[in-house]
Amino acid sequence: MELSNATFARTLIAAGMLLVLPDSAAIADDGLGLLKREVNELRKELAEVKAELKQQRKQAASKDEVSVVENKVARVERQHGDWKDTNSTLHVAGYADIGYADAQNSTGSFNQARFNPIFHFLYKDLLLLEAEAETGISSTGSTEFNLEYATMDLFLTDNITVFGGKFLSPMGYFRQNLHPSWINKFPSAPIGFGHDGAAPEAGVGAGVRGGFGVGARSQLNYALYIGNGPELASDGSELDGVKSGGFTRDADGKKVIGGRLGIVPIPHLEFGVSAGGGKTSVTKDEGSGTAIVGDAARDYTVLGADFAYQRKQLDLRGEYIQQRVGDASASVAPRGGTWKTWYVQAAYRLLPTKWEGVLRYGDFDSPHDVQDQQQWGVGMNYLFGPNLIAKLGYEFNQGQSGTVADDNRLLLQFSYGF
Repeated sequence: MELSNATFARTLIAAGMLLVLPDSAAIADDGLGLLKREVNELRKELAEVKAELKQQRKQAASKDEVSVVENKVARVERQHGDWKDTNSTLHVAGYADIGYADAQNSTGSFNQARFNPIFHFLYKDLLLLEAEAETGISSTGSTEFNLEYATMDLFLTDNITVFGGKFLSPMGYFRQNLHPSWINKFPSAPIGFGHDGAAPEAGVGAGVRGGFGVGARSQLNYALYIGNGPELASDGSELDGVKSGGFTRDADGKKVIGGRLGIVPIPHLEFGVSAGGGKTSVTKDEGSGTAIVGDAARDYTVLGADFAYQRKQLDLRGEYIQQRVGDASASVAPRGGTWKTWYVQAAYRLLPTKWEGVLRYGDFDSPHDVQDQQQWGVGMNYLFGPNLIAKLGYEFNQGQSGTVADDNRLLLQFSYGF
């Protein structure tokens, strides 16, 4: 706010009058009161003028300071032009859990402590980089680290996504969608769906996935891939199991091709079928722990089917899957075999409480009787929140007498998804 010339002149006159004003005794009583009032008003005006001048000086200083800051910001932007780039977004998710297990013929122990962060890095709406790092404590107390998956997903259209890297196997449903502990309704995975079971775990390669509507209410989803094949381990002259954790090598040079097709005919209900095949070979002797190079390649196939129904408080699902390995007369373990498993599971939320009951049955069959197992599982969960769950489960296991497959187990688990 600027001062007018008239105001400034009046101020100067008032100041001069204050300096030369004679003693009140020399002035007539009638004019003295009027003059004093005018002087007081001028003094008040002078004080207001001083305050305005002080405020103007502050505003001028503030403008100078703002100008200095703006110049510094402009200099930083020139040096680091990408600091405020909004094309890229980083998101961290994942899950953690702790667990306790007490098997029939062993001592109970806290056998699980895991932290699995999942990283998502999105560039515009074009590319997604995602990776899950599994960290946990082994039975010996050492820290174990495993890269569950690390893929790059390129969004070509709303219906087509191209992916590549290490990915959870698209064969079947449980492994790629339900294995995180805060999603799985039971403290353990269904028999045959863990490591070295009947269900493939992961692959390294590339593929395409997506989905689209069919008619007014139905939907289709699909996943197709090509990747390095699984590997086999032998125990003496027999196959010990199919190793499908994902390898960056391909011992026999033959790729595996496969995929899953899912259909949602009506809301809340989904059916899926999986199929794939290729070649595999023995790469390790489990008895001696030595690597086997150049073993004969043999046929490998995988087949599966799954369903899921979710309606209000009910979650009902089931899945069948098998891996079959053909014979190879020139191999160190000539005879092939089939690893197959299936399960059905029902979970029901007891509203309005936070309790949830779970019932599961599974059957796992392998070429070795010592691994065969049937299992009933009953459990009760308490949901502190949608992603925070405490689980109590009991497995009634039936297998070959004297083996761990025949031991019942009590399980406790606390899991958090973030």
